[in-house]
Amino acid sequence: MSDIQLRYNWQRDEIKELFDLPMNDLLFKAHSLHRQVFDPNEVQISRLLSIKTGACPEDCKYCPQSARYDTGLEKERLIEIDKVLTEARSAKAAGASRFCMGAAWRNPHPRDMPYLKDMVSEVKGMGMETCMTLGMLSPEQAGELAEAGLDYYNHNLDTSPEYYGDIITTRTYQDRLDTLSNVRAAGMKVCSGGIVGMGEQASDRAGLLQQLANMEQHPDSVPINMLVKVAGTPFENIDDLDPLVFVRTIAVARILMPYSRVRLSAGREKMSDEMQAMCFFAGANSIFYGCKLLTTNNPEENEDMTLFKRLGLHPEQGKYATVEDDKAVFVKATAKANAIRDKKSAAFYDAAAL
Repeated sequence: MSDIQLRYNWQRDEIKELFDLPMNDLLFKAHSLHRQVFDPNEVQISRLLSIKTGACPEDCKYCPQSARYDTGLEKERLIEIDKVLTEARSAKAAGASRFCMGAAWRNPHPRDMPYLKDMVSEVKGMGMETCMTLGMLSPEQAGELAEAGLDYYNHNLDTSPEYYGDIITTRTYQDRLDTLSNVRAAGMKVCSGGIVGMGEQASDRAGLLQQLANMEQHPDSVPINMLVKVAGTPFENIDDLDPLVFVRTIAVARILMPYSRVRLSAGREKMSDEMQAMCFFAGANSIFYGCKLLTTNNPEENEDMTLFKRLGLHPEQGKYATVEDDKAVFVKATAKANAIRDKKSAAFYDAAAL
């Protein structure tokens, strides 16, 4: 492990050369590096919950939660803390070591922050790692979440700087980089990756990984998503990406960022067991677990465990609280949630009003 030299100055041509290696050579290189850092048969498991769904003002062409597209998605308001904790308990019981909470916002409003911080502290009290994705964060908001105990913050770059304008126009690439900088400065871990299969070129996939790998510090988690095509979005009829190109993207990410958790993320429902097995061999060692990723489908838990058994994989063992501690946290948080709802200033509100 000590022989691994981390780099933060990758050139685009170097990365493209890795993508162009014969598949056997690329997989051997990625897997050999993976084994030096991680248990090659261990996979970190996260559960993702949408805590506020739909009515997002952004125009991301891949996203069914954008208010600009008619996808039939039912808008939901910010959910109560007791429901979040119920979901977190279920995730923990199913083997998840990290609980991620996502809200369809451009950025959190000041009125949201007290409830978000309570969610973080109460879930963390269950002995789980915590992660949130809430859109852009100011330095002050990042500091508040860090103080509440948030472990990870997810904010994807999505694609290369050159292709980004074809995907999103309502926020800039620099906006995303600024949020990641704010997160890192606040002391939280960074979760950042992108989406492939959005009509990008090979150079864009290389460009995305170049941006991630050349950060001052590599992201702690790197989710690689396969586009999930949703009716009503501009990308509903885009051509499918070659599955082997996706596997190559996983392998190159592992080579560029050897100490990062590379997450096999959205799109797994459409992946064959054989494709997922290749991704794990190529260096993917994290997944989202459960039947939903915010609004899109994901393999059922029992399917994942069956595949793990067939491949000889096992979940990462997280830091867990005792059952007694867990129950006490849940009771306390439920009482707090009820008290919050009794306040005259409505704590939970309709997403359509945002």
